[in-house]
Amino acid sequence: MRLAVAQFQPVDGDKEYNLSMMESLIRQGAEADAQVISFHEMCITAYTYTKDLSIDEIRNLAEVVPEGKSSQTLIALARKYNIVILAGLVEREDDQIYNTYICVDKSGLLAKYRKLHPFINPYLSAGSDYVVFDLLGWKCGILICYDNNIIENVRATTLLGAELIFAPHVTGCTPSAMPGRGYVDHHFWENRETDPVSLRQQFDGPKGREWIMRWLPARAYDNGVYYAFTNPIGYDGIHLKNGQSMILDPYGEVLTEIRSFDNHIAVANLTRDKLTLAGGYRYINARRPELYGDIIGKQHQSTTQPIWMASEKNSKK
Repeated sequence: MRLAVAQFQPVDGDKEYNLSMMESLIRQGAEADAQVISFHEMCITAYTYTKDLSIDEIRNLAEVVPEGKSSQTLIALARKYNIVILAGLVEREDDQIYNTYICVDKSGLLAKYRKLHPFINPYLSAGSDYVVFDLLGWKCGILICYDNNIIENVRATTLLGAELIFAPHVTGCTPSAMPGRGYVDHHFWENRETDPVSLRQQFDGPKGREWIMRWLPARAYDNGVYYAFTNPIGYDGIHLKNGQSMILDPYGEVLTEIRSFDNHIAVANLTRDKLTLAGGYRYINARRPELYGDIIGKQHQSTTQPIWMASEKNSKK
């Protein structure tokens, strides 16, 4: 498979603009002979600003899938450029609203996944299913942002047959318990053309890439899967994001990564031989679930709230 990952700076709630930016990148992907292109979480609507939306506001933002306008636009773009497209939006089904990621080709909807651990807005419902689907002869899974932090989600998706996991994110450059993490000051972004080195140091340090590289290669390596990580560049709402969309192989090695501060794509070729040569393939076959099946499956109360949201709430009190 020849796969492209994309990054761009979205505009809050402006679906027409965001889709136009996506078309430009889709065109670039097609010109680079990519068969598939993947975008970030809720790229069609933007993400962070939705934290303050009322139930009516977020319901008005949501669309049915695949009959809605955004889904149909993506299908038309897939047909126009003869490329498979993966993108995120807010979905509405009956009274439920979801953070959803879809895969379409020229024939229509191929897959739909709802985020298992949504938190950005209190009116979003949690998804309840893993998704593994066929794409150009590959078994593919989807895990949205925080879903990838729970390692059981990655292992479960792999055990269901996934060879490639799409991981759309809006992440990085926010506070955490990890030393060195936090927001990136606006002046670094404002001066990115005159002082790109200082911004690159911020993005490559513990606030951005160093944090990503603590866990992302491990998810690919431990499970023997390819990983397509996507992330916006620039501002998503009030948060500056570091982009650095990348593709990793089953060894946990970075095959390609976007190093630009602009809207951009990166492309890599995925080969099947690595799936069985990588250590993760052997580790999965060496499992002894009789030892830990009951332990891993034990019931507990799940809570999902990143530190940056907790600290923001406290600052408003």
